[in-house]
Amino acid sequence: MAVIQLQDVEKVYRGKVHALRGVSIEVMDGEIFGLLGPNGAGKSTLVKILMTVIHASKVSGTMLGNPIGNRKTLENVGYLPEHHRFPYYLTGKQVLHHYGALCKVGRKERNSRSSSLLTRLGLAGWENKKVETYSKGMLQRLGIAQALMNNPTLLILDEPTDGVDPVGRREIRDLLAELREEGRAVFLNSHLLSELEMVCDRVAIMVKGRVTMQGTIQSLTVDSQRYEIKIAGEMPAWAKEHCSEVHGNMLVCKGNDPSIVQPILDRLRSENITIVSVNPVRENLEDLFMRAVDNTDSPGAIQ
Repeated sequence: MAVIQLQDVEKVYRGKVHALRGVSIEVMDGEIFGLLGPNGAGKSTLVKILMTVIHASKVSGTMLGNPIGNRKTLENVGYLPEHHRFPYYLTGKQVLHHYGALCKVGRKERNSRSSSLLTRLGLAGWENKKVETYSKGMLQRLGIAQALMNNPTLLILDEPTDGVDPVGRREIRDLLAELREEGRAVFLNSHLLSELEMVCDRVAIMVKGRVTMQGTIQSLTVDSQRYEIKIAGEMPAWAKEHCSEVHGNMLVCKGNDPSIVQPILDRLRSENITIVSVNPVRENLEDLFMRAVDNTDSPGAIQ
């Protein structure tokens, strides 16, 4: 079941500035979906449309089964905006009570949920300290906690690990995995490609207001999957005929089926050629990202 289903979303600002140009995405129930793209690609604009912060010039689709823009839907959505700000004079616990009340969470439930979330986000012992004493990483943790105060079905996080140290980023990744196990869907907007690659089930790459790639990393990288066989000594004469490519002392066999390299390894061994390494290789998320950007910037690309 799709928790977010968008077709042909467009946003045109004054001066005919096209922020979104026919964006279509689908986020499924119980998955972590990553949206990535360079600065100015339109990622935050799309998030703001989902949260009714701004209105699309054209939009078709649903969120949690209701038309985009239905404010009642937001009662089941948790949201962490980019560059969020909390009143500096409130304590961490007061912040969660405030946002819980805005989400119509009862007082008794606010008490128990705020304490539980502060502990879960690594902020135990800070609940009665003012937000002005929090580090940037702690503020991000508090932001995720407030996004969970209404026990949402769908969580929309805009740059959730911005300013968080490596230990904190790992803890947030673990938390997102736990939320997925609980059956929640997470829509994650981030520029940290390594973070997305480790946690996301599927991704979409947006460039200049268009989604240029969408799917699992496995499916998006299938054409780049290959085995690289490194040998010591002179390359055998037959290598070019039996391998996709030969580079120096490296034989390249395209594909992801391990059986394709077995005959080559057997022949190398039979000729007493030393095999230094055999590595399965594919593009990573950074490679995909750069390919998407380069293709869009190339002559003749659709703008």
